[in-house]
Amino acid sequence: MSSVKVAVRVRPFNKREKSRNASKIIEMQGASTRIVNPTNAKPNTFTFDFSHDSFDPSSDNFAKQEKVYDDLGKEMLEHSFEGYNVCIFAYGQTGAGKSFTMMGVPDPGQEGIIPRLCKNLFDELEQSDDPCMEFSNEVSYLEIYNEKVRDLLNPRSSGNLRVREHPVLGPYVEDLTKLVVSSYQDISNLMDEGNKARTVASTNMNATSSRSHAVFSIVFTQRQKVPGTDLVSEKQSKISLVDLAGSERADATGASGTRLKEGANINKSLTTLGKVISALAELSGAILFSS
Repeated sequence: MSSVKVAVRVRPFNKREKSRNASKIIEMQGASTRIVNPTNAKPNTFTFDFSHDSFDPSSDNFAKQEKVYDDLGKEMLEHSFEGYNVCIFAYGQTGAGKSFTMMGVPDPGQEGIIPRLCKNLFDELEQSDDPCMEFSNEVSYLEIYNEKVRDLLNPRSSGNLRVREHPVLGPYVEDLTKLVVSSYQDISNLMDEGNKARTVASTNMNATSSRSHAVFSIVFTQRQKVPGTDLVSEKQSKISLVDLAGSERADATGASGTRLKEGANINKSLTTLGKVISALAELSGAILFSS
């Protein structure tokens, strides 16, 4: 099993693209994605772990929200039960459908990876019949807006929480609200509250553009009593579910003033993230976690 998996997803045309009579230049088959250069009709084929074609709902190859979750979310949940830290993040241009993939909408069947994973987590816990096992879940929800960390579960708090680094546990956000939840409904209510507090705005490319990176985290703890003793073993994993703001070009989004500043900070942080991923993949040089 690979420790890193990459999936790509193509969405349907939006109103802007339809009004411009855009033509589809991407084809997907299995794990392969084929892109045709519109200027010279030259095709390029790329292979990923998963290629999700969500362009045409009438297509036999159409990837629904459930399909995306089955391919990505289920395995991550299994690894969290094994005690591993797991992370899923959506990366791409503004208006690409990242928030829809990660969070979805409340309509039946349109829920994204985050609510589906949370629901499956509690479904699994409810099916556990081991009297020696105890479970606990603690959630937090933050956004990074203009390079400042904001607590979405306590939006009235200071708008710039400090990021610290623990010698054993790694980076953490000081004074971030962490709430214990005992059911999926608890998590759903907190997600709704956090989403209402998240920073969004309209641009030429996206009417509901996320102007911040959002990180929804679950600290999942499993405690098991050792039969015949007073000992308790503990296994803990952190599930990080990230909806990144989209990269953008000012000329395409029509950004100015506040929107322009937001876009510059979004691009800056995404560039830094790209450098960190490259350094981790190549295992060369210093890792810029502090940035």
